[in-house]
Amino acid sequence: MANPKFVSIPVNPLERFKPMLGERFGEIERVAEWAREGFAGRAIWHVNSTARGGGVAELLRALLPYARSAGVDVRWVVLREEPEFFAVTKRLHNHLHGDPGDGGELDADAHHLYDSVLRANIEALTPLMQSGDIVYLHDPQTAGMVSALCERGLKVVWRCHVGVEEPNNLVRGAWDFLRPYVAQADAYIFSRPEYLWEGLDEQKAWFMPPVIDPFSPKNQELEPGVAAAILKEIGLIPDGLAGAPVFTRADGSPGRVEREATILQKEPVPDEARMVAQVSRWDRLKDPHGLLEMLERHLEDPDLHLVVVGPEAAGVADDPEGAAVYGDAAETWRRLPADVRRRAHLVSLPMRDLDENGAMVNAIQRRADIVLQKSIAEGFGLTVAEAMWKRRPMVASRVGGIQDQVVDGETGILIDDPRDLEACAKAIERILADPEAARAMGEAGHQRVIDNYLAVFRLREYVDLLAGLIA
Repeated sequence: MANPKFVSIPVNPLERFKPMLGERFGEIERVAEWAREGFAGRAIWHVNSTARGGGVAELLRALLPYARSAGVDVRWVVLREEPEFFAVTKRLHNHLHGDPGDGGELDADAHHLYDSVLRANIEALTPLMQSGDIVYLHDPQTAGMVSALCERGLKVVWRCHVGVEEPNNLVRGAWDFLRPYVAQADAYIFSRPEYLWEGLDEQKAWFMPPVIDPFSPKNQELEPGVAAAILKEIGLIPDGLAGAPVFTRADGSPGRVEREATILQKEPVPDEARMVAQVSRWDRLKDPHGLLEMLERHLEDPDLHLVVVGPEAAGVADDPEGAAVYGDAAETWRRLPADVRRRAHLVSLPMRDLDENGAMVNAIQRRADIVLQKSIAEGFGLTVAEAMWKRRPMVASRVGGIQDQVVDGETGILIDDPRDLEACAKAIERILADPEAARAMGEAGHQRVIDNYLAVFRLREYVDLLAGLIA
């Protein structure tokens, strides 16, 4: 039988947003008061496939602690499955982006494996749930649980974090595989209206972009000396400034970066170098190979360094392709001419301590002069909002939810064709050539996150949706 894992959820005080929001915080207090009374006696479950790495885990870590602070009984459960199951769900993930992935079929055998694995998870979870509880199921890995949970008197919401605007046959094939499950949900949520599938009931659809927690280890303010000390500790720069590699953990206790990263590099990034960085999973759709090729062919400045960052490949349970993608990127790095290889750094961050991992990402993004997100396809791309929060100008692909976050020419530069390496390089050079414009882009991006992508605002929509389901 499957053995799902419960993830501990801290309680983060909503009051920490009050200085940031001013009078707008009153609305949040009213929502929290209603939630305490309206959801009394009900548990709200979130079920997904990993607690480490990727946008879903990031979103839940940003939102759920504030829901608990509002007095809502939220619970987070992660499926524990075998590689064969995650091979099928990764195939679904790729097909939903219009990409063939491993080239496998979504055939009868895939259906049988998918159904049998989720049936075991249902048998393990449902004895813990009560009629009237609400269950959020996240992404393709959980869609097959909808019907059985509805039959047990639970309200079920399915949340899809991926999508495309112009579906091809692969996308429609993935829709056909999943639609019979998803259609039975009481509601479904997509990140953008353009992602709603053909054949689903529009009356059940909600649209909510993901959000960040500005106080998490990944996003909290870091003094330059502290950020430099963290980068020194992980091995990315040669010397830290006068500071210790410390941060505040999600529970408010003090933390310290003590682990090194696995870095493929000839030498650390020099203190005086200009640096562009991309943070994402090791995924073909994030195009790490294209980034390295762009550095070789189009970015000749000897003082410009490219840092491509991802998690340790073994640290993300539901992504069986991560190690292969990292391996391909490493081979590309080894084939670069020596003078280019000196300016390229492949960074795999340890995942054993997620707060420590977040502090590492935080320091890297704050050291970067520009943050990239050169995705071939992207559901939303939460790393964009994270970088804009840190006042970094963006160079990113005009795909998916990235184009909702980045205002072209105001908070960064959007590239119309994500495979156009020359256009991406020119955008980088344009921003680096104008420090004042870069600073203004960073400030505008920070304000855009305050206005649109903070966890506290999504809490209001979260409560509205759930209140409608139990009315």
